Amino acid sequence: MPLPENLQSLHSQEEQLRAKALELVAEDKKLRLHLAVIEQAMNLGDLLRQYPADDEDLKVIQILGMRMFNAFGASLKLALSGYVQNSALLMRDILETVFLVDLFRGDSDLIKKWRFADSKTLRSDFSPAAVRKALDDRYGHTTRRREETYKLFSELAAHPTMKSSWMMRPQKDGDAVIGPFIEKTSLEAVLSEMGRLAVQAGQNLVAFFPSDWQQALGPRLGFAETVREWLSAFYPPAP
Repeated sequence: MPLPENLQSLHSQEEQLRAKALELVAEDKKLRLHLAVIEQAMNLGDLLRQYPADDEDLKVIQILGMRMFNAFGASLKLALSGYVQNSALLMRDILETVFLVDLFRGDSDLIKKWRFADSKTLRSDFSPAAVRKALDDRYGHTTRRREETYKLFSELAAHPTMKSSWMMRPQKDGDAVIGPFIEKTSLEAVLSEMGRLAVQAGQNLVAFFPSDWQQALGPRLGFAETVREWLSAFYPPAP
């Protein structure tokens, strides 16, 4: 059955906006760099799932890597098609998953605990807030940046708040619009956040790669080189 006429028209508009978005990316080295690091992080998630693991704990990380791969792919597709708010909603999912994998990276015994946790333990030890607090305590962070970032994604994308309407406006002081749109400032903001998440996702996944796995050496090197270029562009060392 073909799509109803209005849905076909919407799809055609999405494809036109995707072409416009790709033109903007082609003209901007920084946007291309965000896409490059996103691709590299997704490559690591795809590669890790291929490792023949018997360890049930490692299988958990493989699944979480696959979850991030899917979320990156969907978030990117939405962003390039003009749905920046919906793209950001998926990025909150990536953020939450990255934090969980980071928690497991620091204490692998927690993976088994998470696997068999009852609902009470999941709430007390593995809720998004509990994971953020555990990471802040581990790294000695007192600024609560993780909470601020999570809250920002929640207010702008995940929850129907007054602030969420900001992401429905092609112009900062303009009216909200229905349907997809492409505007460089909002596209750049979404892709930059996605690139930042990709760096964190890849760095945490790499920690679980078996050190003697030869198949992973090339992709790991490619990710590391892209991250160095990304960091040099967006976080250059102080003079």
